[in-house]
This record gives sequence, structure tokens and C-alpha cells, in this order.
Amino acid sequence: MTGPIAESAMHESLIRLSRLLLQSRGTQPHAALAGDPDWLEPGSGEFEDLVKLAQLNHVVVRSLEVLLNSTWEQDCAQADAAQRALAAERARTATALGFLHRVCSTFQECGLNVIVIKSLDHWPDLGSDLDLYTDARVDDVSRLMMERFSARIAARSWGDRLAQKWNFYLPGLPEAIEVHIGRLGQTGEQDAIARGLVKRACTVQAGGYAFPVPSTADRIMISTLQRIYRHFYFRLCDIVDTAALADARALDYDTLRGLATTAGIWEGVATYLEIVSDYVRSYRGFGLVLPHFVTTAARFGGDELFYARGFLRVPVMPHSAYLYGAQLAGTLGRRELKNGARLSLLPWLATAAAVKQKFTGNDKGIW
Repeated sequence: MTGPIAESAMHESLIRLSRLLLQSRGTQPHAALAGDPDWLEPGSGEFEDLVKLAQLNHVVVRSLEVLLNSTWEQDCAQADAAQRALAAERARTATALGFLHRVCSTFQECGLNVIVIKSLDHWPDLGSDLDLYTDARVDDVSRLMMERFSARIAARSWGDRLAQKWNFYLPGLPEAIEVHIGRLGQTGEQDAIARGLVKRACTVQAGGYAFPVPSTADRIMISTLQRIYRHFYFRLCDIVDTAALADARALDYDTLRGLATTAGIWEGVATYLEIVSDYVRSYRGFGLVLPHFVTTAARFGGDELFYARGFLRVPVMPHSAYLYGAQLAGTLGRRELKNGARLSLLPWLATAAAVKQKFTGNDKGIW
């Protein structure tokens, strides 16, 4: 199925996923699907669309667990289809976590700092690649990955070179391990966040392993860089993950404001939180409990989101363009001339990627 009909069906699947994962406490999960039972039938198309979209948005494990715990209690055929999809994803995750733990342990054995960024934010779901941050030297990282894991280094795009990130492919691991070295941000402009990342790190348990990960404030800033300043779209996992942190009162907004202001992205962070809050409110009736200084700093909210090609999109013009301009102006105002020069290349990269996408069907080599 292709074209507008497929796009409409996938949008409906996103709405269903949002109902399942963001409904109010006390509401039965299957109540979100009441009156629309046909899509649950394996082979109907809608169920397959939902699983595919859940994988794309990194919520497949959580979505299927909700359904298996409620909707399909009495329906063996539907339960079997969900169990198979869930088992396949858990097998992928188990393999990836085993490799990830070995890599992190090897870094530590060699005296190199490393933390897992982004990939474990969605646990029990896992991202489509495995991201690490280290402040080690490039030569040391490359030597470790090739000598200890027989890794192959992927060809690097212009964006990869600016961002100082490398992708490694390990035998037996389908996912790439993406290592950010010393910098963050699409053009590597964020050394302010990167400098304190390891020092502020904490430890989480996932799949029976312990992993070093960013603090909650750093998690939000990294997500903001990715969603507001780089991709201009949200995955559903971003909203579900952030809402869970806020609901658990795991966010220190004063600390977050201080760090994001130093990094020059406070308005972007506030906007990210406002978008999440508005989207959550539209499904469960109440949003995040955000301090006044967050809501007043936000440039726009969830009413600006629109659906396209599997994700919730953020308008680039004028919304994200303003935030980019403010970030660039702040960077130059602080006399961070090298970081400003890196950041100023972003529009050119975006233009080159758009042109290449139009004429070749992909933007490989640019981003």
C-alpha cells in the first residue's frame, strides 16, 4: 500500500499508539480502541501498520506489552501475532545489549571514559543504532574498536566529520555503533554540554547489565538538539520518555535551565518541553507540570506539530529557523568563534542534503 491511503493509515496507527501509551491513569488500555476492533485482526493490515510504526518510533515493546496485558486476554490468534513480534524485538534487543556492554566494558578496561547516549532512553525499547559518547582521543577509539572487535569504520558524511562522530560495524551486530568523540550537536558545536557529560553521568540497569548514561538534564538537552535543532521531528518515544521523567519528578528544571543557558539552547529546551506537554495533554487531559519560567521561554508548542511520513513534524520556517538563529547569535556573542563557524554551516548542509535527496532519492554523504 503506497501513497495518500498508506500515509493516512499510518497516521491513524500513530493516533492509536498515542492513545495506548499516553492515556490517563486508571483508564483501561483497550478503552482507547473501543468501537474499532477490526484493526486488531492479524493480517488485516492495520495491525501490521501499527507494529511497523511502533518500531519506527521506538515504542514497539511498550505498545505490545500494553496490548498483551489487556486487549488480547481472550483472543489466542491476536495474542500469538503480538507475541511473535514482541519476541523478535526482544531477541534483537538482547543481542544489541550484549555487544553494547562488551564495548563499554572494554573502554573502561582501557581507561577510556564512555557513556551510552540516546539508545537507552527508551528502555525497554531500544533505538535503531547504538550511540556512545567519549572524551577519548580518536586514534585510541579507532584502535580499540578495530583491534578488540574487528570493527569496520563506515564511510563518513560531511555532517559526521563536523560532528566528530564515527560509525563502527561489528561482526554479528546488525546495528551500527555510533561514537561521538568530544563534541555534540549536528555540526559539533556543542562542546559546552560535552565537557560535563561524563562528570554528570549516572548508571542504569537494562537487560541485566549496568550502563553509564547521561543525567536527566543532559538527556533532555541531547533530545532537544536532535529534535528541535537537527531532525525537526519527534518520535513518539521522545514524548513518552520525557513524560515519564516529568511524571516521576526526575527533572530538576532549575539545573536544566542553567545548563541549557550555558549551551545557548534554553529556548529550544523550553520549546521541546512545551511541545511534549501539549501533546500529552491532548491524549490524557493534562500535560506536564512545568514551571512558569519554562512555559514563558518556549517559542511555540504542540499545536504546531503535524504528521508526515511516520513522525510528528516541527515546522522549520519560521519556528526552528528562529531557534537556530538565536543559537548562532548566542554562540558568536560568547565569542565561541570556532563553534559559531561550525554552526553557520548547518543551512548549507541542509540545502545540499535537500538537493541530493531530490535528485538521487537519498542524502547519503551529506548528513
